[in-house]
Amino acid sequence: MQTLYEALAQIVAAYGERPFLCVPPRAGRPYLSQGTEISFAGMLGAVDTLADAWAKAGWGPGHRVALALDNHPAHVMHFLALNQLGVSQVPVNPYYLHHEMAYLLDHSAVNIAISLPWNRAKITDVSDIPVMVWSDDSIPAEFTPPPAPRPAQDGQPGLNTEIALIYTSGTTSRPKGAIIDNDYAFAVGRMYAGHGGALTVRDGVERIFIPLPYFHVNAGINTIAMALLKGVCLIVPDRFHAETWWDDLAASRATAMHYLGIIPPVLMKAPPRPQDRTHGLRYGLGAGLDPAIHRAFEERFNLPMVEVWGMTETGRFLADCHEPRQIDTRAFGRPLPEHLLARVVDDAGREVQRGTPGELVVRAPGPDPRQGFFKGYLKNDQATEEAWRDGWFHTGDVVTQAEDGMLMFVERAKNIIRRSGENISAAEVENALIDCPAVGAVAVIAVPDAMRDEEVFAAIVPAPGHAPGQATAMAVLDFARDRLAHYKLPGWIVFRDSLPVTGTQKVQKHRLYPDGADPCADPAAMDLRHAKATIRKARA
Repeated sequence: MQTLYEALAQIVAAYGERPFLCVPPRAGRPYLSQGTEISFAGMLGAVDTLADAWAKAGWGPGHRVALALDNHPAHVMHFLALNQLGVSQVPVNPYYLHHEMAYLLDHSAVNIAISLPWNRAKITDVSDIPVMVWSDDSIPAEFTPPPAPRPAQDGQPGLNTEIALIYTSGTTSRPKGAIIDNDYAFAVGRMYAGHGGALTVRDGVERIFIPLPYFHVNAGINTIAMALLKGVCLIVPDRFHAETWWDDLAASRATAMHYLGIIPPVLMKAPPRPQDRTHGLRYGLGAGLDPAIHRAFEERFNLPMVEVWGMTETGRFLADCHEPRQIDTRAFGRPLPEHLLARVVDDAGREVQRGTPGELVVRAPGPDPRQGFFKGYLKNDQATEEAWRDGWFHTGDVVTQAEDGMLMFVERAKNIIRRSGENISAAEVENALIDCPAVGAVAVIAVPDAMRDEEVFAAIVPAPGHAPGQATAMAVLDFARDRLAHYKLPGWIVFRDSLPVTGTQKVQKHRLYPDGADPCADPAAMDLRHAKATIRKARA
């Protein structure tokens, strides 16, 4: 097999009438409120119809299409139809603000967008590319895209054909577009299918509940690839709904689930119910579950929660899925010689002693260390080569490795905040805040958050004429709300007379607080998480 489309066509022979994609019912949802279920054969029929329409209009390799389809099944239909033709999809984060959307559409050089009705204006307000609206009434047989803007490139789609451009925050203020190909998709799909242990996936049986967005590789690439190899069903709601979580799992007959670190603590706060242990789940897969509640969660819900490590750039992930799992730590598995090699190194790239913190570096086994990884960052060869040094991909994550090979997460070395599954560039937040008239200087760091893994914490030196206090903090938040997506806004602000800097005036973030100190415990730190949530609700 060379493409995901070929995997779909092949799996139909074995599991054609079995369900591939399920959208559980949800009253009040703006699409498919009654829910739907699509078989592998039904998906193939829709994909072939859409691909024929795209092909007749001249679309093929070298073209890119933006998909602003949220978690509607049309996203998967168009993704696989485009994959058949060698066209790349660029999934759109609907929470992007105007300038973020404008950057994505311009930088990716997409040629057209397919959008749900409520997302259309988010694109047309910042770009003049054609936008085709898709709704529940849309029928693949009636889909007629406009002619391609230029001839497609020669050649047939293959393993190394670009299939998606996924934007991920880096240490600079602009997100980087990670180029994903079919080889990447198959590599992660096969690794997921082969992990075994608590993550054993039964062919044609599993029904995996995934409350995550298609614009992330977890739901949008990785699990789709595995499902096409194993013949399993993906249950994809619009988002996480805590109040009906267990009922939704039972109604959809889920046998497994994916999670983000925010989900377990929310579920733990709910009063005990009989559904806590009658859900039918065999495993949970995710990252960011606090070791302080990991064991209690498993015991209450009778469910192994498997912590994994992965990145958009790597696709493949490591998992602590074999007994005895180390659920009281931040363990995330051992290197897998047949799938993903890993080392822990110092700043010079030398492997450190076991138990010593260092940077996690990974590579593929075999002669090509980049096989199955992202192809590179679009229009940024320098960043690509900086990430790949000495034949290893440098993750920026600080970890330790035990004598038995188990890897344990310590912290992120990169200037990144991981909040509810979103990678937030501290530099991007700093660049937005520094333009505020009330801000003289600013340093943004990650702080632990029991609900969301990490939260944005801003240390600010007020500009002359602005007094430190709640009023100035709210003014900063109000200024930033038009420049940052809601999840990137500071959840905490502390005012300082100055920031620690080097002789060349570079901020030393590690000196903001002593080692081991919790910045949120600083009596001067102001908790703005409620105000941040209010902004999110106002935008919804």
